[in-house]
Amino acid sequence: MNALNTIFILTIAFLAVFVESSFGTFRRFLGAQVDLLPALMVYASLSAGLTTVTLLAVLGGLWFDSLSANPLGVSILPLFLIGFTVHQFSHLILRGQTYAQLVLGFAACGFAPLFTLLILFSCGAEPILGLGLAWQWFVMTTLGGLLVPLYFKLFNKVYRTLGYERVPETSFRDDREIKRGR
Repeated sequence: MNALNTIFILTIAFLAVFVESSFGTFRRFLGAQVDLLPALMVYASLSAGLTTVTLLAVLGGLWFDSLSANPLGVSILPLFLIGFTVHQFSHLILRGQTYAQLVLGFAACGFAPLFTLLILFSCGAEPILGLGLAWQWFVMTTLGGLLVPLYFKLFNKVYRTLGYERVPETSFRDDREIKRGR
């Protein structure tokens, strides 16, 4: 299931980047673009291994940067730091609790644009700053954080539909002979 999990996560990441870049009605309505990858990174770091987290950070960051105004590779480090941090503390996190998912989603979706902005400043880029930035950050943090429980529900439904449940082995082996008699 690990390879299947990685394939599903990367497919959803590709579709998320496509949806972000193709459909602009939500962006025009709210005045802010919602980033779907940090929320997906929270899900991936709680349910998959470090290899999947790294693949999602690199591929998702490159896909996102290739379709945005960001320089190529800027989004990789913030995504990886989110995934690595959550993965390191995943044994302490109540993965199935909606409250924990929301808190992690809000933190990740709030951290990603700020760290990306810091990287842009350190690279010498001059992004546009103003009061609109606070609104955009608020919308990205709020809606991105609300997406994390939806990702958990989506992937649970996909795994129930396409996956299979392992049958627990019984205590009796097939090659065991039971002798009955008097």
